[in-house]
Amino acid sequence: MDDRTDLFTIGQLARRTGLSVRTIRFWSDLDLLPPTGRSPGGYRLYDAAAVARPELLRSLRELGIGLDDVRRIVDRQSTVRDVAQAHVRALDAEIRTLRLRRAVLRSVTRRGSTTEELRLMNDLARLSARERQRIIDDFVAEVFDGVDVGLGAGLAQAMRALPADLPDEPTDEEVDAWLELAELVADPDFRRRVREMAVAGSADATAPPPEPMPSVEPARAALAAGIDPASPEARAVLDEMVDPTLTPDQRRAMADGIAAFTDRRVERYWQLIGVLNRREPFPPAVPAVEWLVAALRAAH
Repeated sequence: MDDRTDLFTIGQLARRTGLSVRTIRFWSDLDLLPPTGRSPGGYRLYDAAAVARPELLRSLRELGIGLDDVRRIVDRQSTVRDVAQAHVRALDAEIRTLRLRRAVLRSVTRRGSTTEELRLMNDLARLSARERQRIIDDFVAEVFDGVDVGLGAGLAQAMRALPADLPDEPTDEEVDAWLELAELVADPDFRRRVREMAVAGSADATAPPPEPMPSVEPARAALAAGIDPASPEARAVLDEMVDPTLTPDQRRAMADGIAAFTDRRVERYWQLIGVLNRREPFPPAVPAVEWLVAALRAAH
């Protein structure tokens, strides 16, 4: 048999390529491997050039390329390079999704999550980066509606600072942070409190600048030492932190001003944003600030 002139039946083509007769017939039925001609008995025949095409088809299919894309390649409507690039992007997205689902399942196993937590984590894992950003944007839009000056505007912008996407290999802490953040921004009490802070900041925009916030380190140390903010020991700490000549009314006014922008949940929001942006963690400051506020109010 001369390969340059002779024709091959499906069986002979199968033996030459190592493919099954069924596969070759299937591709031929789809017109991906059209026959060169037919025998007097109506059997499909293929020339020597057809031997190379099954190898191409098999390679493309083993790479996971769909039949529509395969058809465009063999019809020369697309190049292998173009299709391969598209599949690389699709596979990258699929790999990210699978890694995120693995992280969610790992978190479920570790946490012993409730059904509601499992549902929320699964929903978050399925969201695109844009959809996750929309959760935060909707929260910010509601909370800061009409607040466009002063501290409120800056706070709104900062609260939108989410990463473009979850990492390819999210840690347990990052998965938990997404879960906690989604629950936090959906909490009506949290939304109301942030709204209060935004409005207060906007209202104070035209007021004289407040006294600078003192360092909370002395308050942090006093809190760690168990010093009662109403005690004489606390008064000595307080005198290190603020002007000791302030009157009781001035101290209470300072306390009210600081308390207006102090909230543990808001600080937790920033901690969660830091986790998701892979920033260095910072120690909580609010407990020490609360101690300072209590000490200022207790001073006579």
